[in-house]
Amino acid sequence: MDLSRFPRLPLLDLPSPIESLDGLARHLGADLNGVRLFVKRDDLARFGLGGNKLRKLEFLLGAARAEGADTVITVGAIQSNHARLTAAAAARSGFACELFLTRSVPRSEEAYARNGNRLLDDVFGATVHELPAEADSLALAEARAEALRAIGRRVYVFPSGGSSPVGCLGYAACAGEIFAQTEAIGLALAQIVVPNGSCGTHAGLAAGLKASGHDPRLAKSYAVLETEERARAITLDKAKATLALLSADLSLTADDIHIDGAHRGPGYGIPTDGMLEAVRLLARTEGLLLDPVYSGKAFAGLLHDIRAGLYPAGTAVLFVMTGGVPGLFAYPDVMAG
Repeated sequence: MDLSRFPRLPLLDLPSPIESLDGLARHLGADLNGVRLFVKRDDLARFGLGGNKLRKLEFLLGAARAEGADTVITVGAIQSNHARLTAAAAARSGFACELFLTRSVPRSEEAYARNGNRLLDDVFGATVHELPAEADSLALAEARAEALRAIGRRVYVFPSGGSSPVGCLGYAACAGEIFAQTEAIGLALAQIVVPNGSCGTHAGLAAGLKASGHDPRLAKSYAVLETEERARAITLDKAKATLALLSADLSLTADDIHIDGAHRGPGYGIPTDGMLEAVRLLARTEGLLLDPVYSGKAFAGLLHDIRAGLYPAGTAVLFVMTGGVPGLFAYPDVMAG
């Protein structure tokens, strides 16, 4: 899989490390049914408080720079990790940045509206446009881009989560990185697990696995935004588009996309008991932080499946830590205790 022909702006110290969850294993004991749990630390980075969106932004900002852009615009929810990291990466790389953020989660507390990622958007110097939940943020972002172009600015727009085919290349590259690391230490993975919000992380992994000769079903995600059926359809479309950039000779089908929607709860950004247990459990056994919207729900799903015996004893499972820690500060009423 050759990614050298795609413009890329280095933002990460790669590869991100893979670590064994020994403290969690000691605590859970027989509950793990002999499964060996590992995490890939994509929450680590030199700036912006880290997270998986930086892998996508390497390719998105690379494309923006190649096109001569001076401004980047993107969209998301008020507590969007992608928006926060776009603002941070734009500041680091010399782009002006504008964010169109919708009030997509039914929370009106001051901490949710002004703390966490939303606070950091301002700190990183982004121009923020706050919108009601029903607003078409991408259409408004495109209209703003046209207005800026009319006065001579060069603008690059990318969608929620950075999950365009170009952005998804970040996790196609990650698939190859994971195999290089695990082969070097003789670790055979039965599953690579990620959260599924805007679908780009799973789509990129599926495309990268297929392009490098591996079974794309090795990647599994837990839907936290869309229903399982819709998440599968969107992920498949994005994976196909990403794979088309990598290889004209390969294809993917719905059977290649492995998604579980059972741990989403009442909706996007709405806490669940499973998420609370997962966040606190990993924090109190490993000192590692999951976020309440994405990785917390996905890790809850993984723990449920392990306890239910879905993986044989001795199986090695890799959970990708996608970051999002600032989101914890938007949920103090829920996370305390």
